[in-house]
Amino acid sequence: MDGILNIDKPKGLTSHDVVDRVRRWSQVRRVGHAGTLDPMATGVLLVCLGKATRVTEYLMAGHKVYRAVIRLGVTTDTYDAEGEVLETRPVEVDLEQIRATLARFRGRVQQVPPMYSALKRDGQPLYKLARRGITVERPARTVEIFDLTLEDWSPPDLTLTVTCSPGTYIRSLAHDLGERLGCGGHLIALTRLASGRFTLDEAVSLEEVAQAAREGRLETLLYPLDAALETFPAVALSEQDSQRVRSGRSVRRDVAPPSPEGLCRAYDPAGRLLALLRYDPVTDRWRPHKVFLPLG
Repeated sequence: MDGILNIDKPKGLTSHDVVDRVRRWSQVRRVGHAGTLDPMATGVLLVCLGKATRVTEYLMAGHKVYRAVIRLGVTTDTYDAEGEVLETRPVEVDLEQIRATLARFRGRVQQVPPMYSALKRDGQPLYKLARRGITVERPARTVEIFDLTLEDWSPPDLTLTVTCSPGTYIRSLAHDLGERLGCGGHLIALTRLASGRFTLDEAVSLEEVAQAAREGRLETLLYPLDAALETFPAVALSEQDSQRVRSGRSVRRDVAPPSPEGLCRAYDPAGRLLALLRYDPVTDRWRPHKVFLPLG
């Protein structure tokens, strides 16, 4: 069973909790997710089964859309509502100040990841260090916020829709916004509305996944592997070239159109996704990058 599940993750579960449940229900050994959501967060979580675990990097590369609720006036150690309150300050800002400050967060910005994150330092997740009271310096990373829309301002809470690059921490955005406004802030609710082409409107609940598995129709909820590869051009290979790719050999350049990424998806004569090919400028040929239908 190979494919991608678009699951509406409920609040209170980790992304790994969801993966463990899908693995148990599907009886598929290789199951993973594409893009972690904190336990407090809900919304689109992409879970990959079987061969689809080999395309998670392309799923994670898509833009993300979130609805975030930020409470101003309170700072926490985790930058969200699950953390310990560090400071409380009066909220003396108006709508004009908020709009002006939000404008400073649009575009390419430098963002320091929170200590309570899964990023690692010397092999140790930062959140484990943070739980032991250890704080380490985290280098700022460049992220891009393509759109930042103020949906509601009900003091002290503001609701935003955020469209951003992968790797953006909305908790850090909440914290940084509060600091810029001079009153502090933290995230109290987060929903991922979209991850790449996958949207919350199309997501299924965990209950639907469990029921489909019980009824033996889980495959009907799966998106095919190439749903993760739609940004790459497609090429139909001849039987001879298909056999070459399946055995790990390259094919000539003119079988596929050029692409900015140097990648294309190749299909066999039966229309099945055969492989992801990468162009090799040294040999001027397309080489197998990921083969999904190997020989035998």
